Amino acid sequence: MSPINVLQKLLFPPPSSIYVSIMSLISVGSMANAGLSEIKGKHLQYSKFLNWNNPTAVNTNNLTQQKQLVKISSKVGMFIMYAPAFLFGVASFVLFPHQAFRFFLLRFALTIHFFKRLYEVLFVHRFGGSGVTLDTAFTISLSYFLSTVTMIYAQHLSEGLPEPSIDLKYVGVGLFLLGIGGNFYHHYILSTLRKTGEKEYKIPNGGLFNLVICPHYFFEVLGFVGVSCIAQTVYSVCYTTGAALYLIGRSYATRTWYLSKFEDFPKDKKVMIPFIL
Repeated sequence: MSPINVLQKLLFPPPSSIYVSIMSLISVGSMANAGLSEIKGKHLQYSKFLNWNNPTAVNTNNLTQQKQLVKISSKVGMFIMYAPAFLFGVASFVLFPHQAFRFFLLRFALTIHFFKRLYEVLFVHRFGGSGVTLDTAFTISLSYFLSTVTMIYAQHLSEGLPEPSIDLKYVGVGLFLLGIGGNFYHHYILSTLRKTGEKEYKIPNGGLFNLVICPHYFFEVLGFVGVSCIAQTVYSVCYTTGAALYLIGRSYATRTWYLSKFEDFPKDKKVMIPFIL
């Protein structure tokens, strides 16, 4: 059986939408490029990477560069990142009130994902003093918002098309729940590293942190694999592929950061996938 035949059994036919087709290419290309940039040392400016190995952080009289360095708190910045996508997820139940069960599961999963992230920002994470640059917060916010809009719109366009012969939506629900559960658990572990008032970074341990540097990224990707299985659209697969490539790059950058800050950090620890990567 050829790869094309396999894909035809697993995915809805691509909708006749130029917008969705362009966004599919952009999702893979832009996030893969962002992941490669992370490996090369050009980081999105948030969390521990704010101003770390960042050439634009050097004092300058250039007004444009100064604007790029406007900093806000991590809590405010991350709330900005996730809120628009969450609000559209909620609004989608009003915009598309009568749709198939698969479409309901997709919207529910995306809304729960961003609700969880907002809950973590408000009540779980203990932020250091790094902060987020304003342009990074808005860039990531726009990316999440557009990806959520496009994924829901692509699913809407798939309504009425022939269903994939291999139904993965219930497998997807299981993977999604495992992904958000594992992601939340490891975010909780990170939150316990700092006592009240502490700002410094520490080497995390416990859970899969004993095996890989970024298990929270591994579970985030697993959750999006689950979303792709629920949706079974070309766009969802493109987005998940792009997100995985970006988080792999961010994981490698995280290892470089830890090695630069902690002399006793193990050099041979895998970055994201236990025993593999």
